[in-house]
This record gives sequence, C-alpha cells and structure tokens, in this order.
Amino acid sequence: MSELTRITAPGGVAPAAQYSHVVIGTGRLVAVSGQLALAEDGSVVGEGDPAAQARQVFDNLRRCLDAAGATFDDVVKLTYFVTDMAHMPAIRAARAAHIPDDRLPASTAVQVAALVRPEFLMEVEALAITPA
Repeated sequence: MSELTRITAPGGVAPAAQYSHVVIGTGRLVAVSGQLALAEDGSVVGEGDPAAQARQVFDNLRRCLDAAGATFDDVVKLTYFVTDMAHMPAIRAARAAHIPDDRLPASTAVQVAALVRPEFLMEVEALAITPA
C-alpha cells in the first residue's frame, strides 16, 4: 500500500462528510475506467435497482483494482456518474462495504442525462496510487 494522506477539512473549506477534499500520495498511478452494473457474462445486474447496481459496480471496481495489484485502500479519487442523485445513498452503502469512513477518497458526483444504455443507473471510475 502506498502512503496516502487524506485531508477532509482544508483551511477555509467546509469540512467533507462523505469524502476527502484532498488525497496526497506517491507511487504508481492506476486509472480504472467507469464501471457499470455488468456481470462477467455481460448481462445487466439489477435493472431498475440502484442498490443492486451499486453493489455490482463496486465489485467490478474491486476486480479491476485487483488486476492492477491495487485495493480500495489505494484509491485516491472516485467519480460517480448517476442518472438520478437519489441513487447516491445506495452508492454510499456499496462504497461503505469496501472503504471505511476513515479512508474515504476524494470524490465527485455528477448527474447525467443518460449513460451508454438506458438500463444503467450509474457508472463509477477510480484513480488509485500504489507503491512504485
């Protein structure tokens, strides 16, 4: 694991409750493309169910990180693309199953008009830093 410093309340900035404002680290950058609620066979998981989709997305992120020799402990940034901000509690619950509150990465959430296919409710991408 690389040495990461998380700053949740930089001077003059409102404290973050669900993410870190800044994450500082050194090492090898791992970029994980946006993950969708797809099973290994390419079928959609949890059509119409934000919680099921969020769990699948985070499982896929974990598999991608593992392939790069990284873990969620190495994640410094998550970007959430959601078709409805009402899906964020399901995403936070899925994230909590993989990332403890004291290791929250920097994060951005964006509501989008649509994703690549209408049955997808969310897409999440990750940046991680592993030891060089």
